[in-house]
Amino acid sequence: MTPSSAPAHISGLFASGGGVPKLPLDRALIDAAGIVGDDQADLENHGGPERALCLYSLERLLALRGEGHPVEPGAMGENILIAGLDWDLVTPATCLRLGNDVLIEVTRYTTPCAKIRGCFRDGKIRRVLQDAHPGWSRVYARVLEGGALSLDAPVSIIGKSSVITVRKPSSPP
Repeated sequence: MTPSSAPAHISGLFASGGGVPKLPLDRALIDAAGIVGDDQADLENHGGPERALCLYSLERLLALRGEGHPVEPGAMGENILIAGLDWDLVTPATCLRLGNDVLIEVTRYTTPCAKIRGCFRDGKIRRVLQDAHPGWSRVYARVLEGGALSLDAPVSIIGKSSVITVRKPSSPP
């Protein structure tokens, strides 16, 4: 996985039977709970509708590796790795369109879990803590509209949640 000059897109999809690392997928189905088939080992601190998906920037991950951290895609628990998007714009209440079908809303920055210590030199997980290093955190998101997602699908910022209209499924006659 390397960044490209292409428009923002999905560079990685990841899931696991519980915990980290998350393993790569070629495609995924997204519903209100996140990636179908992805489970969390610690439901008190992970998962649920407001933390259905964990997202991170490919460029930030590569920069961490450049600093000497042994982080690999999926190892920090991210479900979706995005390339080519200005990560500083991905803040709580930001809505993103993933592919043609999926619409998500960023709900909050993640708090790094001790289980990802191996991703960092000297186990310094604070490197991805928003309060310590603004703009370097992963983010959680809730799913507003689910659907199919695949690698290289386009990603775009739609706006802030206060101005987004969500498509409602049509009612049966």
